[in-house]
Amino acid sequence: MEDEIKKQKIQSWYQDHSNGIYRYIFMMIGDHEQAKDLTQDTFLKAYNHLDYFQEKSSDKNWLYRIARNVTIDFMRKRKPIRYMLDSFSAVPSRDLSPEKILELGEKEKQLYRALGQLKRSYREVIILRKIKELSIRETAEVLEWKESKVKTTLLRALNALRTKLLEEGYKHETI
Repeated sequence: MEDEIKKQKIQSWYQDHSNGIYRYIFMMIGDHEQAKDLTQDTFLKAYNHLDYFQEKSSDKNWLYRIARNVTIDFMRKRKPIRYMLDSFSAVPSRDLSPEKILELGEKEKQLYRALGQLKRSYREVIILRKIKELSIRETAEVLEWKESKVKTTLLRALNALRTKLLEEGYKHETI
């Protein structure tokens, strides 16, 4: 693909999807500055691999898959032990600075804390399905899972999130 066409396509995708990609990455790692860097890395990787984009999935799903992989790679390199533990158990995220916590409302803080205590697969499926509002099919494409696994994992993840929120004393009419 010609460089100028690639640049235009990536610029268009960046305008359309960068905010959503950034928020997805931020929800995964809890660090604003690093999320900005990883968002840039996502679009750079997309540019470098655009010739491999076969349009079997939407551009948005392809970018989310790249963002997920870039984020997981970052987590592995930065905290290999934490990443390993995070894959098997609930390890709370403590990456928010006090200034960033103050910016969040009380409900958002409780949700973020509870979400950070879930295992990574639960966090990912909740973020993609309930926060980013991807369809089951789109979520399955991004995570490279079967649709049935998305449904099952989401149900388990929401139950685990509900339990964490109740443990923290969160009161809401839907819980």
